[in-house]
Amino acid sequence: MKRRNFIFDIFSIGLMSSLTTRLKAKTFNITPMVRSISTWKTTEANLKAGVMLDQGIDGLTAAVAGVAIEEENPKNTTVGFGGAPDRTGSVTLDACVMNHLGDCGSVVAVENIVNVAKLARDVMEKTPHVMLAGKGAEEFGVSEGYEKINLLTEASKNEWKKWLENEEYKPLINIENHDTIGMLCLDKDNNMSGACTTSGLAYKMKGRVGDSPIIGSGLFIDNKIGGAVATGLGEEVVKTVGSFLVVELMRQGMSPQEACENAVNRIVSSNSQKNKFQVAYIAMNKNGEVGSFSIEPGFTYMDYINGKNEEIKTGSAL
Repeated sequence: MKRRNFIFDIFSIGLMSSLTTRLKAKTFNITPMVRSISTWKTTEANLKAGVMLDQGIDGLTAAVAGVAIEEENPKNTTVGFGGAPDRTGSVTLDACVMNHLGDCGSVVAVENIVNVAKLARDVMEKTPHVMLAGKGAEEFGVSEGYEKINLLTEASKNEWKKWLENEEYKPLINIENHDTIGMLCLDKDNNMSGACTTSGLAYKMKGRVGDSPIIGSGLFIDNKIGGAVATGLGEEVVKTVGSFLVVELMRQGMSPQEACENAVNRIVSSNSQKNKFQVAYIAMNKNGEVGSFSIEPGFTYMDYINGKNEEIKTGSAL
């Protein structure tokens, strides 16, 4: 071996050893507990999941059941039945789930099926795939016994007709036309799972997909470290693979709060339009410690622990 190559190899080994040491995953002194957190004031959804966790039910089952409360709520125009339609008047839903084993499932642009988080779980558990889209996802759901239903309520239809008068496409900060319910659940076995479900941007272009069904953007779980979910303008979350970023920052030793702040500030520092949209993260580590941060003021999340379900206001970058 030539001396120059030998020196280079030794240098490379030393550098990799140094990087490995510095990036070594944080370890936790685990205190058994159960906890659920969810984006926005989704009180009943988070309560449902938290109570199920207290009963000893696993985290993924609790998360899927929790977000189903909002999927079935016609008054929530950002999720499920009653969601705001796209520009053509069609309601299309996106969702994903991830369990403590690293398994995941996702559905994109689904019409006529309400409980798409559960459908995403079925994709994960009953197919060889991770993601199904459009008619394929709908047909799979029907084959599994899901009822087909028109997702467009009269209220959402009337709002869409009003929008057609001007056709102004302008995402509004903290107005429920660009939102998601994302949920993280830590169960009695100290396993973390999560779910994320949405109808996406109101009056979006047909076929538009945001961050919510994309593993690593809308939701990410690493059961050795913790999990994170995102909400807000999905295009901006996707650009930084936001939820994955939050979890990786926790892996490097940051608290959930520090990781959420870092991820939000990464968007703020590089986007000249930062005052025109909202992005927020919530995160939880294996110790059950939680954190949250948003670009703009006004974001809140629900936190269930020790039998109490409370709305928490979060800090913001602007």
